[in-house]
Amino acid sequence: MFRMPAEWTPHERTWMAWPSVNTTFNDPADLAASREAWAAVARAVRRFEPVTMVVAPGDTESAAALLGQDVDLVVRDLDDAWMRDIGPTFVVDDETGELAAVDWVFNGWGAQVWASWKHDSQIAAQVADLASVPVLPSRLVNEGGGLHVDGEGTVLLTETVQLGPERNPGWTREQVEAEIHAKLGTTKAIWLPRGLTGDYPPHGYGTLGHVDIVAAFAAPGVVLVHSQPDPAHPDHELCKTIAAQLRTETDAKGRPLTVIEVPAPAGVKDADGDWLDHSYINHYLCNGGVVLCAFDDPRDEEAAAIFRRLFPDREVVLVDARTIFAGGGGIHCITQQQPAT
Repeated sequence: MFRMPAEWTPHERTWMAWPSVNTTFNDPADLAASREAWAAVARAVRRFEPVTMVVAPGDTESAAALLGQDVDLVVRDLDDAWMRDIGPTFVVDDETGELAAVDWVFNGWGAQVWASWKHDSQIAAQVADLASVPVLPSRLVNEGGGLHVDGEGTVLLTETVQLGPERNPGWTREQVEAEIHAKLGTTKAIWLPRGLTGDYPPHGYGTLGHVDIVAAFAAPGVVLVHSQPDPAHPDHELCKTIAAQLRTETDAKGRPLTVIEVPAPAGVKDADGDWLDHSYINHYLCNGGVVLCAFDDPRDEEAAAIFRRLFPDREVVLVDARTIFAGGGGIHCITQQQPAT
């Protein structure tokens, strides 16, 4: 039986995708800034494990200039650059040690008007081929950022993603859970009601509620949850509700969850006056490291201290994620782990 290992288990490598000209990066200055931001994340991850960057035809020179020789480049057609969502979800057979890749159906985060996915819908299978592992196809419209596992049978989901009409019209909760469990080797789903406000229209580029910006397992029975201390922010009450719900939940092994709230950055609005969904939950665990979103904010160090206490054997590396969030995601959204076998 295949199972998705927890992110804190050893990795073979990390997969990423290089920003190219599209709706998200349609301004030359934005594209240049995004490439700098993606490169900063890749260089941070590369300190701990190999990184392979998928690059669109014609973009190899720009990638090589910022990434150097330490990051492997492979050329494939791309629409966007969110490897967590367009790439495969790697799973391992505990009996044989075989690695495989779940290929969810990708439809541009619910066929959003700004998205294109002709090429990105093929990336999961192409990455699986590059990794020389078999593909496990799924009929479920889903993305890697829409789930988070503890590696011991529990998966976090949000109702507005897998159950939303934009992705899986006609699917019941039971059908979604059955498919998720079959592909990830999980046995219990914990459903959160929705994601953060900035992840929905009309707040720019959003996913309609990915869980990996709201909550994430840090260890078996331990879950990190986004907290919004500012009572004026529309996420203030939502975050309180989600934290309260998680405190009532148990995992697949029957353990009550220990909930650790991580306060949002102090900055709550962007230059246009729109509410920000900046979150430290959208971090990435790699071999010996934690690559943590930074926002040039007074709470950056507070968040880093929380992660250092949780992961005393890992080095916490802060990387400015403001440009990535402006494009619709964070550090976790642009990385995808390939487990070691």
